[in-house]
Amino acid sequence: MMVNTSTIEKLGSNITLLILTVLLYNCTNAGKIDFSTDYLKIQISKGGFITSMQNIGKEPHREFSPLDKPSPLMQLYDGKKKVYYAPVSAKFSEEGQAITLSYSNGSVAQVIVTTEEKYLKFTLQSLAPRNGIDGIQWGPYHTKITNLFGEIIGVARDTSEAVNYAIGVLALDDNTLGGTSETVADAAPFQYIIHSPDPELYPLPNSLHEGQIFNLGGNGISDVAFYAHKEPYYRIMYGNSALVDEKGRISINYHSRDRTFEREVYYSLIPNMAANTPNHLEVQPLPGVDYIGSSIALWGSPDSTALMDVIQDIVLQEGLPFPTINGKWVKDPTAFVPDAFTSGNLNDSIISYTSRLGFTTISLYDQGFLKPDRGNDGYIDGKNFEHKPIKLTSGNKSHKEFSEMAAKYGISIGRTPITNSLAPGTKDASPLPSDSLCYQQKRLLAKSISPTDTIIIVDDPTHLEEIASWEGHAKNLNMIKIGKELIYYLGVSEEEPYRLLNVKRGYWETMATSHPSNDTIYKLQVTLNYGYDGLIPNMQLQDKIAEYYADVCFINGLGYYDFDGQEFLFNNGHGYYSAKRFFRKMFERAATLGIPPIRFTGATLSEGSWHYQSIWNVGGGKNLYDVDTREWGSTTSQGKDLRDVTYANFFPVGMGVNFPVNSQSTVEQYEHIQAISVGVGTTYSLVLNQKDVESCPQKEAIFKAIRTWEDARAANAFPRSVKKLLADPERNWTLQKGENEDTWVLHELKDGKTNKTFVLHGGESHQAH
Repeated sequence: MMVNTSTIEKLGSNITLLILTVLLYNCTNAGKIDFSTDYLKIQISKGGFITSMQNIGKEPHREFSPLDKPSPLMQLYDGKKKVYYAPVSAKFSEEGQAITLSYSNGSVAQVIVTTEEKYLKFTLQSLAPRNGIDGIQWGPYHTKITNLFGEIIGVARDTSEAVNYAIGVLALDDNTLGGTSETVADAAPFQYIIHSPDPELYPLPNSLHEGQIFNLGGNGISDVAFYAHKEPYYRIMYGNSALVDEKGRISINYHSRDRTFEREVYYSLIPNMAANTPNHLEVQPLPGVDYIGSSIALWGSPDSTALMDVIQDIVLQEGLPFPTINGKWVKDPTAFVPDAFTSGNLNDSIISYTSRLGFTTISLYDQGFLKPDRGNDGYIDGKNFEHKPIKLTSGNKSHKEFSEMAAKYGISIGRTPITNSLAPGTKDASPLPSDSLCYQQKRLLAKSISPTDTIIIVDDPTHLEEIASWEGHAKNLNMIKIGKELIYYLGVSEEEPYRLLNVKRGYWETMATSHPSNDTIYKLQVTLNYGYDGLIPNMQLQDKIAEYYADVCFINGLGYYDFDGQEFLFNNGHGYYSAKRFFRKMFERAATLGIPPIRFTGATLSEGSWHYQSIWNVGGGKNLYDVDTREWGSTTSQGKDLRDVTYANFFPVGMGVNFPVNSQSTVEQYEHIQAISVGVGTTYSLVLNQKDVESCPQKEAIFKAIRTWEDARAANAFPRSVKKLLADPERNWTLQKGENEDTWVLHELKDGKTNKTFVLHGGESHQAH
């Protein structure tokens, strides 16, 4: 449509606005409306459904909305009735910037639409009357895409050369979460789903169908044993922001919840395993945390450039977390870098090794777990740094002293905490437990007790027979809190008067005291055993623990954490919201203290941590990547499973704690490791035991080879076409520094001789992923 500008200038303001609206939003006579970005055009019907999603970045405009599955722009959810309400009508404002959605339950929603160059922003402005609605869901947005699905951040990806397109959603506020409104406790079940990314290459057997759900393997206790299927069509699920239907088509959904009232959930992250059956949990109300204001970015773009062109643009424009390393966004593939992982607690040369390798972080894993203990005010080595746990031949060092030595080489140091697990003997756990602990159930003491009484009568036995946390159901952690006393018990009588069984008073070295009748009994929410033993804080105390971790970094010079037990952030029933809030508090405190963004890995990856988390090096050895057999997990399917999850969600693939340098190590092994690392887009934690490293005859050549690859990666020297070749584990490579600055020569080897040569140049703009 052509519009003469001189004519526009002569028209009244109302007519001008109408013409511009038609140009921008293209309202049709049928009451439908179009919204467009640089790459995506969607159409919303007068019924409030998205009926078209087109790639307008190239001709012809490919349609991605299934004809038989229009997508509700926003649904309402009644949690008590477990009923969704899709819109029945949509009215568009004259300017096209607001949509009024009406629903069969009588609710009316106002949604504000903002059209940006690379995404569409939808924000719920109001909903009235609520009529029992305690949650809203954006979507599901159904697509025709059947290739890769990112269940953590919500993305459908067709990575083929012919299509090369992705459609996704990002939450723009903390209380909008990836997943569906019916997700129990806002953390999706950990399980397998059947989906073939390519039916021709990986056809499903007749016994399986797309979208079929399976439990994890193992006994539910050993996390390695969870990963039980090497078949490429068994896709492990770390969220439900994206799902597949019976035809393998991918849908995307986000939701937001009213958290201001108390509710009960029956929750387990792995609900179908005997070792991890759900517990009933009273979820803490959070005043002011509501679904009004929920906001998302809907985007579509070429898949090959989506991360750095579109997702990064959304993150920056909307002020989402943007942690950096060496000045680059941590999601930028040129910022991916392995870490040094200490073993043996002899550290004379660890800083030197790390610097020569081109790495930027030393994970001091041999120092054991770092337990959150606010009693030390963040001084993990004492107020005067008098403790010296880091061993050097020349004299042991405190964390602060060692961090100052490492900082001279641009290297940070880090520790492995047990996230929010409040261990016995720490300030908030014992001997004076905090009054801000998370509890599963709250009851009343039916009869007063003395310090020596073991007959504890409760007013209501409901759910008190459940054992501790959902995770492992550790009997030794089954306890209640009355006043400032922790009391162990196991079981409850079946007949009145209902009394707790197997009682032990003054548990965890708390003081047994008298308690009057009608005193409050809190059945505490806990973690699991195996050294992780601890209590879960409520949300306000968890905020303080998050800030504590930033204080520890500031005081002791740390810049890295490996959050073991990261799933404990879900244990309060607020799921991904809890994780987002925890990391936001930690990062905001770090910014206030003037320290760089804290780089971290952890035991899991979720929509709640995706923006903040730098890497995900969980597990290790032959479970992740076996350099000898050149496969992603030779002993279990963990490597394959975690590779598929991270790659599909635009996140660095982790190769785990791996590849120790020892007397048997060869240069060829590390050339291969680095080729895979660059080709797929991975990081790993390189095990460095000083005695073992010094026993390696090829140590210097190995260090040089790794550094060459890392320098080239950081310089963005690998084009997408070369990365595809490097990702093939059957190929062999060696990389050499070129004669000119920012130049490298890559040789493909066959039978030990050069087969092909590629001259690589740094600083070039290559397509990522």
